[in-house]
Amino acid sequence: MLLDDELPGLTYLKMLCEQFPELEVVKAFNNPANFVKELPELEFDLCIMDIEMPEMSGLQVTNLLQGKPVIFTTAYKEYAADAFDLDAIDYLVKPVRRERLQQAIRKVADRVEKKSRAASRNFVQFNTDKGKALIFFDQLAYIRTSETDSRDKIARLADGEEIVLKNISFDKLTGLLPKADFCRINKREMIALKTVQVFSFDEITTLLRDAGGKPLKLVLGESYRSEFLQKVKI
Repeated sequence: MLLDDELPGLTYLKMLCEQFPELEVVKAFNNPANFVKELPELEFDLCIMDIEMPEMSGLQVTNLLQGKPVIFTTAYKEYAADAFDLDAIDYLVKPVRRERLQQAIRKVADRVEKKSRAASRNFVQFNTDKGKALIFFDQLAYIRTSETDSRDKIARLADGEEIVLKNISFDKLTGLLPKADFCRINKREMIALKTVQVFSFDEITTLLRDAGGKPLKLVLGESYRSEFLQKVKI
């Protein structure tokens, strides 16, 4: 997908992209508002876009792409730090050279390949209080924030064992775990959906047991309710 408010630049960029057999230009936009309007219906793997545009900047548009790879093209060098804060694949200064675009495309291919390899794995490696550990996704049942250090998380496995995951955020965990199988339910907790027994508007009863041997009940936070309901929707 291409986005640049200047038609000559958009035309030139499209011409460059068409020289790479591994790329297919799905659509080109010269208006960010139109792009955002059509976004829910668009299917693409990469967006190459300008930064400084009327109505909405490329940086703002990137926040709506839900992590899809982005390559920025711009005449202004001062946006580089902001671009990489958004995890942009690359930042090309206009006029874009073919060799430089090719280099950026290779970076995209490398990232896609790494994600594909990660998706095919059924385990993840964590730093724990006892050293590095491999935890298989089907073993992991529940994760909560440590009471002693909020930077650490306590992971409960299906067999009841608990492991301290050292210095890891929920945002990082969300990126490591299969999105379809795990869900954050409030600021301090995340669960494997397979552990859900019943749920209401603001509470989840799990198949896990609390210290007293009763079913573990967890709060479903308002900010996380929509995502949870979407994931358990049949």
